[in-house]
Amino acid sequence: MQVSRQPSANNLVVPAAEPLVEVTRGAITESRHRGHVVAVEPDGTILAHLGAPETVTFLRSSAKPHQAIPLITSGAADRFGFTEREIALACASHSGEPMHTEIAASMLKKIGLGPEALKCGTHEPFSPEVIRELRARGEAPNVLQNNCSGKHAGMLALALHLGAPTETYYEVSNPAQLAIGHVISQFSDIAIEDISVGVDGCGVPVFGVTVKAMALMYARLVSPPNEFDEQTKAACARIVSAMTTYPELIGGSTERLDTEMMRAAAGRLISKVGAEGVYTVGVLPCDDWPHGFGLALKIEDGDDHRARPTVVIESLRQLGVLVDESLEAVARYAFFPVLNRRGEVVGEVRAGFELNRPGHSAVK
Repeated sequence: MQVSRQPSANNLVVPAAEPLVEVTRGAITESRHRGHVVAVEPDGTILAHLGAPETVTFLRSSAKPHQAIPLITSGAADRFGFTEREIALACASHSGEPMHTEIAASMLKKIGLGPEALKCGTHEPFSPEVIRELRARGEAPNVLQNNCSGKHAGMLALALHLGAPTETYYEVSNPAQLAIGHVISQFSDIAIEDISVGVDGCGVPVFGVTVKAMALMYARLVSPPNEFDEQTKAACARIVSAMTTYPELIGGSTERLDTEMMRAAAGRLISKVGAEGVYTVGVLPCDDWPHGFGLALKIEDGDDHRARPTVVIESLRQLGVLVDESLEAVARYAFFPVLNRRGEVVGEVRAGFELNRPGHSAVK
């Protein structure tokens, strides 16, 4: 597994994206966000799609639940006595609230390391309240408030358990990262040598796969194939349980889409955001979807705020996953008014697409 090089501009072929979100002002559609959406069953059957599902992009933070699988299958999580809450934090893009930093500190204490061992860097926490408190005290953000601190604590635990150097746990050649790379390959059905690898915002390897492969990874996370070994199946079950039991640890106490989606669905799905307009969902097996499925999307321009939530919620509505109370609970993330400087509504941001669903009529 090696870091990929940027292809020559002469060799780039940009897949055709479809219009997904319309931004209107009065009677005119002023802007559009385009992208790719696909829903896939664990055997690779495409249930719905729009755009080009073979588009390759980086998983970004949507990889986190899969990056946590070797932590469990290796025996590291059990060796260090990680709780379900700590496993949840290893999968999180958290808001940096006290409940998150306390769990990250607990994970480090259990493996005998301190915050200085984390190589994820610092940024302002996602929680506006925590930011206000830091500024009021004149304090800078700390590394535990990084949204990836739980993931990095888990990677440190994995490296320590494998006897790998903890000082370089974040490097692509470290055994901890190699173990993660094999999991990405297993779940995506892409040979490890064919996976593009870059460097994520938190400094660890980030994996480039197709949008379809992302959806497949989440379908297999919520419904592992029979050919997967029992340890991997058990790890998937622990991760799904941790995410659905503690959704506030995956995002935050308020105003985090991952958290609100899982709360609204009440254990019927797992939800994980990724940067640059990526979003992934695993819908657990149910009466309507006996095998479960994975949903993945990529907003072509990388919009994380008005396009991404609108598309994921509308996609799950069309697929019958978000209905009635669950749809109402997240509706505020799927529609945004456009305001003028006086606060008057002069337009809207809205979904403007219909998924291609072979053999199914449109859901209105």
